[in-house]
Amino acid sequence: MTEEERRIEEEMLKAFENSQDQPAPAAEAPTFEQLDPPALAPEKDKRLDMIYDLSLPVAIELGRTNLPIKEILDLQRGSIVEFEKLASEPVDILVNGKKMAEGEVVVIEKHFGIRITSLVEHNERLKGSGR
Repeated sequence: MTEEERRIEEEMLKAFENSQDQPAPAAEAPTFEQLDPPALAPEKDKRLDMIYDLSLPVAIELGRTNLPIKEILDLQRGSIVEFEKLASEPVDILVNGKKMAEGEVVVIEKHFGIRITSLVEHNERLKGSGR
């Protein structure tokens, strides 16, 4: 260790010891302004109320595949079309053509239904919707 480094170390130790002798500065409790609820909240709800009665197409997508035109023309009753998805994978729930969620197929009495298992992230749902 050089003489200069020893001198700096001694000064740092003295400064540290001196700071230990001084009392800590008194802390004051913070004060906060009272915040009013946003004035636009009721207006926003009124605007949303206007669209609640609109209908959008909801589709369930089991899977997709590409077929040559010859195979499409050969389709008939009893033909099987194989999808890229596995049977255990969730189905996609599309609202207005955009994927909004995933789910699993369930049977309720004699009808098919979809149990939603996951929603697409909020940011992803808003992409392409004009926001």
